[in-house]
Amino acid sequence: MIDVVLIDAGTGNLRSVQKALENVGANVERTDDPNKVLMGKRIILPGVGAFGDFMFGLRQRGLEDAVKDIVKREIPLLGICVGMQALFEVGEEMGDYKGLSLLEGKVVRFAESLPVKIPHTGWNQLEVQEDSSLFNGINSGAYVYFNHSYYCQPKISSDVIARTEYGLACACAVRRENIFGVQFHPEKSQMVGLQILKNFLEMP
Repeated sequence: MIDVVLIDAGTGNLRSVQKALENVGANVERTDDPNKVLMGKRIILPGVGAFGDFMFGLRQRGLEDAVKDIVKREIPLLGICVGMQALFEVGEEMGDYKGLSLLEGKVVRFAESLPVKIPHTGWNQLEVQEDSSLFNGINSGAYVYFNHSYYCQPKISSDVIARTEYGLACACAVRRENIFGVQFHPEKSQMVGLQILKNFLEMP
């Protein structure tokens, strides 16, 4: 079993993510200890709630530097939902808040003028943009579960590995080297979500 560290920034219940990882063969340690984060072979950064609160929780616990250190060490990192948003430079939820700046871009709210309900809640289809090991065995058109009012606007298009249509085409999965992020919730996305987590665990 591969050792996975599930980062607890203090902003949500991580039990469903932990159970999904265990279901696909992970040995999971849930922690807010930066030293334990540095010992993981795979790192999961899940987030719910407001961007600013999430970043405050990371910084208050000394986790921001730990996340940046594991990226430098080329350890695979997967951000989920707000955890994906935190990979970027700025989040605009309830003011401008600085993210981890691991990827260039910002996080903005869906415009009220769009012909869709906000938040984006429920099942929607993936449009896989390029071949990525994160989506091994998963085709464009597969459904995954979303729950968000803000979405990522990456500056570098090659970072985007999947999009979804919700009033506009928005990035819902990113990758750069050992950094991965998904806006949707794999732990709530049934077999497709479990396959994505399994793919992340099995990367070399």
